[in-house]
Amino acid sequence: MNNGIVRPMKINDLQVILEIERDSFATPWSMQAFKAELIDNEYARYYCLELDGQTIGYMGLWFILDEGHITNIAITPSYRGQHWGEFLMRNVMKKMVDAGMERMTLEVRASNSPAQSLYSRLGFTTAGVRKGYYADSGEDAWIMWAELRREVNVT
Repeated sequence: MNNGIVRPMKINDLQVILEIERDSFATPWSMQAFKAELIDNEYARYYCLELDGQTIGYMGLWFILDEGHITNIAITPSYRGQHWGEFLMRNVMKKMVDAGMERMTLEVRASNSPAQSLYSRLGFTTAGVRKGYYADSGEDAWIMWAELRREVNVT
């Protein structure tokens, strides 16, 4: 994992990000949605995960007061199951702790057990359910929260 780099997302990353987005979600975000986040949303923080100079994943969140709301995270399909999502999340969580964030939240599909397992390993616990949250399927979302620790292991 040592050759992975987590860096702030830039506008010129969006073509690759959109490919990952389309490969990952039934209702992918548009170019305009990502541009609005990067340009117009003062609360937004978006990061790219690079491996050997190639972007293989990304993560976005809103930083409001001392809380982070994860908006999206995705890894290129061919790199899934290799712990790159965990690497990305640990790195971003460390950056957020360093910036003064104390807790994070996210919604995850009730059927997405691989993601739920990852979030649990990172200290997230289920705090509730949003019934019918996902418009494409009407599926419920689990609401998960994590209290961030001062020391975050990024390896």
